[in-house]
Amino acid sequence: MAKENAKKRITYADAGVDIAVANKTKNRIKYLAQKTFTKGVLSEIGGFGGLFAVDQKKFRDPVLVSSVDGVGTKLKVGFMMKMHHTVGADLVNHCVNDIAVQGATPLFFMDYIASGKLSPDITEQVISGIANACKHNGCALIGGETAEMPGFYEAGEYDLAGFIVGVVDRDRIITGEKVEIGDVLLGLPSNGLHTNGYSLARKLLFDVAKYSPQKYVNELKAKVGNELMRTHKSYWPVLRRLLDADCLHAMAHITGGGITENVPRVLPKGTAAVVQMGSWPVQPIFTHMQSIGNVPQDDMMRTFNMGIGMVLVVPSKKFKKAQTIIDRAGEKVYTIGRIAKGDRKVVYSS
Repeated sequence: MAKENAKKRITYADAGVDIAVANKTKNRIKYLAQKTFTKGVLSEIGGFGGLFAVDQKKFRDPVLVSSVDGVGTKLKVGFMMKMHHTVGADLVNHCVNDIAVQGATPLFFMDYIASGKLSPDITEQVISGIANACKHNGCALIGGETAEMPGFYEAGEYDLAGFIVGVVDRDRIITGEKVEIGDVLLGLPSNGLHTNGYSLARKLLFDVAKYSPQKYVNELKAKVGNELMRTHKSYWPVLRRLLDADCLHAMAHITGGGITENVPRVLPKGTAAVVQMGSWPVQPIFTHMQSIGNVPQDDMMRTFNMGIGMVLVVPSKKFKKAQTIIDRAGEKVYTIGRIAKGDRKVVYSS
């Protein structure tokens, strides 16, 4: 018997990894990625590394800006909904916003998707979302990793992460050092939760309220799952115009930590952000979740974006110019506060 077992041939497929399926999936990804290529791309998909050349005519003293992130437990909602085409856009837009607040133009993006068993159809949906968002942001998808790890993930589930690189001229880096007392705070509205606060949101909506993803809730005027899967918005199209017009002293992408913890990251010593509550419409999803769990207001402001996805710090003398640019871009904007004397924190006023 031992001799027979010794002669049995065990393949990689027997261990749960099908190389043929993986290669088929990579060919699909290659096609999607090539549609995002810009003139800076010097390599094809499939190499050991992606190559990209910075345009030295456009950027005189280029500084690279990078960021890496994931979609978090929003993926759990996507699994429940069997909705995979939006999470890729969530990932790209989140990363684009993160480097845009430092003034960086997105150059290229790379993704990582891992699952227990590779599904070509699901993978293609995810990568399609990534590629479409990259194209929308003028960013090339130049490579990534598709990992199949049997026994590591639950059936039908996967993890997703992304890495972005952008560029900004050294003298145009936005650091917040120019922020001064009297600057105006403008808020650009979010498209729902974006990609933060989903652990609390799932607890409130699915565990406490006992909703199913398909449940239509009158207060939301939508099905719960659809509301939670709204795509994380990219602000790059309007931020690019504001940066070109030199209208910004600082920007804060409102992600995990909410307005409370993200705005202080761009405040210099001796300043504070006074935010006027009620100066923007809080979307129904936030007020409904708060009522379900009687969640303290401080927790809401520290966990969710509460309807504001990007805070702009604008010098008062350029307030009207910035507002005109935003209006012409077709974006809504709210004046939500001012910079005052203080100790690098957010102060909420009523």
